[in-house]
Amino acid sequence: MQILVIFLERVVRLVGQAGALFLPLLMITILVNVIARYVFNIGSIEIEELQWHLNAVAVMSCLAWAYQRDAHVRVDALHARMSPRTRAVVELCGVLFLLLPFLWFVTGSSWKIFEYSWKLKEGSPMPSGLPARYIIKFVMAAGLSLLFVQGIAVALKSILTLLPSPARKG
Repeated sequence: MQILVIFLERVVRLVGQAGALFLPLLMITILVNVIARYVFNIGSIEIEELQWHLNAVAVMSCLAWAYQRDAHVRVDALHARMSPRTRAVVELCGVLFLLLPFLWFVTGSSWKIFEYSWKLKEGSPMPSGLPARYIIKFVMAAGLSLLFVQGIAVALKSILTLLPSPARKG
């Protein structure tokens, strides 16, 4: 079980690190947009939509990695006072009864949205906008799927914490 957790978390980490590389591109795009708009009085639908797309890629690819690194919102005042076993029970219950059911519904819906967009070969509704809007809908579905995978990894880690010590080695 521990090998599976290591594999899943490695995939999540690699995707998150790759997604983080989009942040400098996003900052450059925003800077170009601001300079073009406020210095040269030039607006661009393409740049506006590119900002939106780059932001979506960064957020959706790093979401699961943030959860893995425990960089998400949590009530730390309570969490810090708990024993490791109590934390594992709370985490396991949260994942099994809240996170995974929610993600099952939302991720399934997002894949249907992507599929519909792909069939339509959906693009921007703006005449000068970016084509292939289905790509960003794929990123949304894939990011949520990755968060689901990380939820499974967290649940397995919690189970490993709750098992007696000799069972953790296998």
